[in-house]
Amino acid sequence: MNPKFIPPGATLGVMGGGQLGRMFVHAAQQMGYATAVLDPDAASPAGLVSHHHVRTDYLDEAGLAELARVSAAVTTEFENVPAAALCRLGESCPVAPSGDAVATCQDRAAEKAHFVACGVPCAPHAVIETAAQLAAVPDDLLPGVLKTARLGYDGKGQVRVATRDELVRAWAELKQVGCVLEKMLPLAYEVSVIVARGASGEWVHFPLQQNLHRDGILAVTQVPAPDVTPAVQEQAVAAAGKIAETLGYVGVLCVEFFVLKDGTLVANEMAPRPHNSGHYTIDACDLSQFDLQVRTLTHAPLCEPRLHSPAVMLNLLGDLWFRHGELETTPPWDTLLALPGVHLHLYGKTSARRGRKMGHLTVTAATAEAARATALKAASLLGLPAW
Repeated sequence: MNPKFIPPGATLGVMGGGQLGRMFVHAAQQMGYATAVLDPDAASPAGLVSHHHVRTDYLDEAGLAELARVSAAVTTEFENVPAAALCRLGESCPVAPSGDAVATCQDRAAEKAHFVACGVPCAPHAVIETAAQLAAVPDDLLPGVLKTARLGYDGKGQVRVATRDELVRAWAELKQVGCVLEKMLPLAYEVSVIVARGASGEWVHFPLQQNLHRDGILAVTQVPAPDVTPAVQEQAVAAAGKIAETLGYVGVLCVEFFVLKDGTLVANEMAPRPHNSGHYTIDACDLSQFDLQVRTLTHAPLCEPRLHSPAVMLNLLGDLWFRHGELETTPPWDTLLALPGVHLHLYGKTSARRGRKMGHLTVTAATAEAARATALKAASLLGLPAW
C-alpha cells in the first residue's frame, strides 16, 4: 500500500542548514509547504530562509523533539548529520532517508561492502582498523589512496600513498582511525547519477553528469556528459538504481562513478542527499533534484525529470573573493550576468573563505557546445582554469 500523501500546507523539516538545505527549503516553499531547519548556526543559509529554525546541536534531545513536533516529515541535507539523530527522529515522525541508510553511506567500509553485495564493481580495497590489518595489506593495492572511513568529504581525510612506508606514515597522520585503502586506477573521467526513490519502490533518475574535480572538490559538471557512451549511461543508471533498492532507500541519492581508460565503470562513493553535481537541474530540467527530494519526502508522484537544456555548472568557491590578494573583493557578477544563459546562485553565506562553497553558476544553451563556450567565457572572467 502506498504511504499517505502529505499535502502542501504541512511543515517539512530538514537536518542541516547549509546550501543544500536552503535549496530544499526554496523548493518546498514553492510547492506550498512550510519548512523547519535544525542547525546550530544562527546564520545558516537554510535557517535564514525557513519558517522555523531550531538552533541546537544535531544530537540535542530537546531540539530533535521540537523538530519532530513541528514537522510532518524530516529529511537531511548533509552527509555527516549523525545517523543516530535521524534514527531518534524516526521514532516520532517519518524520516527519509532513514538513519540506517545514511549510516551505510557515512562509512566507507560499509559503503564498499554494500557495493560488493549489490554486484556493483568498485575499486580493489582493504579496510584498515588495526595494525595487523595494515601489515596484511596486499602489495597490489599500492599505489593507492588511504581514506578515513568516516567524516571525509570534498577530498578531506585522503592521502595518496605509493609505498608501504608511505602507507604507515599516512595512517599515523590520520590518527590511526578506521580507514579504507583503495587501489589507484587508470581513470579516464568521472560521472555521477542522481536517483530519487519513493517509499513504494518506484524510482526515477537524471541523466549522467560528467564531473571534473580540482583538489578533491567538484569544479565543473557537464550535461549531457560529453564522453559517456550509451552503454556506460545504461550501466551507471542500473547500478545506482540497484544500490538504492537494496538499501531500501527513500529520498534523493547520488552515486559517483569512475570510468576507467578501458571503459570499465566502477562505483566510487554515494551521498544520501542531493548533490553538488545536480545543481544544474534547477535551471536545466523541468524538475530539480530538490523538487524530487520534496516529492519523495511527501509521497507525491515521481515523474521522470526531463533535461530541456544542455548545461555546464561551475562551482564558486571562496577563493574567487581573494583573487587579488588577501583583501576580499566581490567577483564581477555584472559582467558574468551579461553572458547569455547564465544563472547565478549564491548561498547567502555571510563570509567568504578559501575552499568554502559560496555558490554555483549554471550556463544553459540550445546546444552542449554553446553552453560550454559560454561557460569557458565565464570561467575566464572569474580567473578559473579551462577544461
